[in-house]
Amino acid sequence: MVGGHPHRHNASMSKTKHVSETPAPQFLRRNKVEFGEHPYDYVEHGGTEESARQLGVDEHSVVKTLVMENEHAKSLIVLMHGDRTVSTKNLARQTGAKRIEPCKPEVANRHSGYLVGGTSPFGTRKAMPVYVKSSILELDTIYLNGGRRGYLVSLNPHTC
Repeated sequence: MVGGHPHRHNASMSKTKHVSETPAPQFLRRNKVEFGEHPYDYVEHGGTEESARQLGVDEHSVVKTLVMENEHAKSLIVLMHGDRTVSTKNLARQTGAKRIEPCKPEVANRHSGYLVGGTSPFGTRKAMPVYVKSSILELDTIYLNGGRRGYLVSLNPHTC
């Protein structure tokens, strides 16, 4: 209440509540998936390296959600370890496409309903096939974007 601003505390309370009210955790709750919530201070272009550092977890267990498209502009989601890159050539071969490339940010935003840097594979605006690096499923805990910049959710991939 210093300086006569009684609403400052309430503003931060509603912001905290907003963090958990993206479509991603709503989707997880609806499907009875247990998950943890991990807000962190978003850093532009910090990527999984920065979120892993702030949360004190191995970057290998922080999973990137990438929106890509094939030569027919059909979108798909790729989940990859934060410390690895996607071979679009191998992915195209495995999916039977001639070519796969990352979507432009505005296209990714439109398909997912999330801002790039805050894209979650859960609760996307458009239903898209999801391709997961198989070694991700061998981990006990993974951290994925929860639908906004600066917010990860953790879950056990064996229970999904």
